[in-house]
Amino acid sequence: MWRPQLDALERAGRTALAVDLPGHGRRMGERFTVTGSLVAIEEAVDRVGGRAVVVGLSLGGYLGIAHAARRPDQVDGLVAAGCSSVPDQPATAAWLLAARGFARLPDRGAWLNQRLVDTALPPKGAQAVADGGFALEVMVDLLSAMRQVDIVGDLRRITCPVWLVNGQWDHFRLQERLFLAAARYGHLVTVRGATHLVNLVRPVAFNRVLLEALDSVDAGEASAELLGVRQGPGPHAPDEAGGVGHHDDVVPHRGEDSGPDASGVPAAQVEPVPLEHRA
Repeated sequence: MWRPQLDALERAGRTALAVDLPGHGRRMGERFTVTGSLVAIEEAVDRVGGRAVVVGLSLGGYLGIAHAARRPDQVDGLVAAGCSSVPDQPATAAWLLAARGFARLPDRGAWLNQRLVDTALPPKGAQAVADGGFALEVMVDLLSAMRQVDIVGDLRRITCPVWLVNGQWDHFRLQERLFLAAARYGHLVTVRGATHLVNLVRPVAFNRVLLEALDSVDAGEASAELLGVRQGPGPHAPDEAGGVGHHDDVVPHRGEDSGPDASGVPAAQVEPVPLEHRA
C-alpha cells in the first residue's frame, strides 16, 4: 500500500523501507501486539542507518507516534497520517464489536472488505492494497490493544518535528486540534479531496507533503516552518513522472489555526510504516 510513496522516494534519491507489522503482509500469521510492532519499527530504522523520518498511516501513524516517544534517538521527524482521533472512545468499541461479528462470518468479512476497498480507492490504490493481502484476522487484537495506548501523552513527549496529515474527508481527524496542541513541534496538513487512506486516494498530493517534510528535516528548517513562517508548500517541483503534487493540492495550517478548514469539515483515525533515511 506504500507503492506510490516508495516509487516517488526512489525517484527523489531517497532510501526508503516499507515495514510489515505483526499480523500484516508477510507477517500475516503472527499475533498483533503493540510491543511487537514497536520492535519491528526499531529494527527497520536500524536497517536504514539508525535514524529516520518515520511515516505511518492510521494504525501505522499511531504506532509511529508511540515509537517516536519511546525512541527519540531513532527519529528525526514523524509524518503521522489519518490518526488524529483518540483510539479509546465509544466509536472504537463499536468498531471492535463489528470486527468480532466479521470474524464469525465464513469468509471473515473478506467479500465485504473487498467491496469497500473497490468503492473507496482508485484502481491502482485498490490493487496496491490487495497485493499486500488483507489483515482481517488482526482487527480484534489491534482494536483491543490500541485502546490501551496513550497517544496524546506520547505526542507530548516527542521532541522531533511532527506532521499530522489528514484527508479532508477523513473520519479519523475529529480531534486533530487536540493532537496539534499536544505536539511540541506540530504541523497540521489537510489533503483536499482525500478520505482516510490519503496516500492511496491522493498519492500525488501525499508525496508532495512527504517530500516537503523530508526537505524541511534535511535543511534544519522544521522549527521555523512549524511556527507558521511558511504559509504554503515549498518549491518542490512536480517530477516528470507526475509523482509530486501541485501547491493547491494540500492546505498547511499555521500552528494557531487548527480549526476546521475552509470547507467547514472538522479537522482526523487506523497500516504499515515506511521509513525514510536522510540522504
